[in-house]
Amino acid sequence: MTAPPITETRVITARIHERPDDSWTIGAALTTGAYDTLRQVLATGDASAVQEQVKLSGLRGRGGAGFPAAQKWSFLPAGSYPRYLVVNGDEGEPSTFKDRMLVERDPHQLVEGIAISSYAIGCNKAFVYLRGEFALGYERLTQAIADARGQGFLGDNVLSSGFDLDIVVHRGAGAYICGEETALLESLEGERGMPRIRPPFPAIAGLYAKPTVVNNVETISTVPHIMRMGGEAYAKLGVNRSTGTRLFSVSGHVNRPGNYEVELGVTFRQLIDDLCGGVREGRGIKFFIPGGASSQWLTGSDEHLDAPLDMDYVQQTFGVMLGSGAVMVFDETTDPLLVAWRLCKFFAHESCGKCTPCREGTGWIEMVLYRMLHGQGRPEDLDLLLDVGDNICPGLNAPFSQTTICPLGPSAVSPVVSLHKLFRDEVLAACGAGSRAGVTG
Repeated sequence: MTAPPITETRVITARIHERPDDSWTIGAALTTGAYDTLRQVLATGDASAVQEQVKLSGLRGRGGAGFPAAQKWSFLPAGSYPRYLVVNGDEGEPSTFKDRMLVERDPHQLVEGIAISSYAIGCNKAFVYLRGEFALGYERLTQAIADARGQGFLGDNVLSSGFDLDIVVHRGAGAYICGEETALLESLEGERGMPRIRPPFPAIAGLYAKPTVVNNVETISTVPHIMRMGGEAYAKLGVNRSTGTRLFSVSGHVNRPGNYEVELGVTFRQLIDDLCGGVREGRGIKFFIPGGASSQWLTGSDEHLDAPLDMDYVQQTFGVMLGSGAVMVFDETTDPLLVAWRLCKFFAHESCGKCTPCREGTGWIEMVLYRMLHGQGRPEDLDLLLDVGDNICPGLNAPFSQTTICPLGPSAVSPVVSLHKLFRDEVLAACGAGSRAGVTG
């Protein structure tokens, strides 16, 4: 018996769908309950209760790493002030566009989440680091902050609670590396965006060398709903340690690309077929990237398509990640070598150059793939790529084995490892067969 098609579970996107024409305005926000939860939280006068509910919810970071949010908050040293909350809105991962939607379409949800989270950790000044290209998001977010201040939800003595909070919005300048939290902090301080060596971690010495929590836009946007529902109720959504709902940005060869909010635990097949309308022209899936450009790939096999959207399951079973929540689908007409080259070209271009293995390795990977695409590949080239990749990420993308400060270098290894695992015979057979159709650059 065929299971009924799934539908979205709209928690953080509810207002966006309820008020599509004005969801970003203060009027629409207040009409649909915005800031009611903040008012209730401040009325209790118990900041620790917020941390407890977030802990009970099992909320894990939605930016890529999947680290428990409450645990990250708990790392702040007691009695050390000032401390800061920094919201990472520098969404630069290819084909990831969920945070952009949240900032543009529901900035008041984010502002309320910042206020509640800041109260929980004892922060009086928060920062939103926003990707510079998000011009509309910047305008709407700054307007939302001004409107929230005018309503008494920000500023001195918020809602007569004795709690003060100011929010600063900082626009990035187009550097992908600034999505890495310590490079983001460097950029916020006016320095060139380059990752820091850790320890010390941001919770100990972050922005301006003060204790700092860095959370993703989607993570912070979820906090008001956890407090409204209660942590235990929120944790009933999802599966295993992957609790709650999550936004997935689905792109590529599907009939209805877009952002979809689903309960974690549904399968890739349900996401692609039920919500995205399947693959265009009825074609089969050759492969898909389950968690943004940094992740290794999966194929259109039943084993992969029927895998649940569970952060731990896909990592432990297939060695891939849900990462940034971007699912890129490629049909059977796609040349995997062309996709690998374009992804590696991106990472080589965006390397900050601080770490030698990344600075040199990503460039060589891109050049070898370029040569292979233009009919000059050799049978030994794939092994050469794996050897270069092993110098960036010993063990070929094994966890916690990188030779670089941040994960950008290992991200460029993921397409190479995927070619080796899934399409080795196809790539070797094509060596010397001539330039690929559609290759540019």
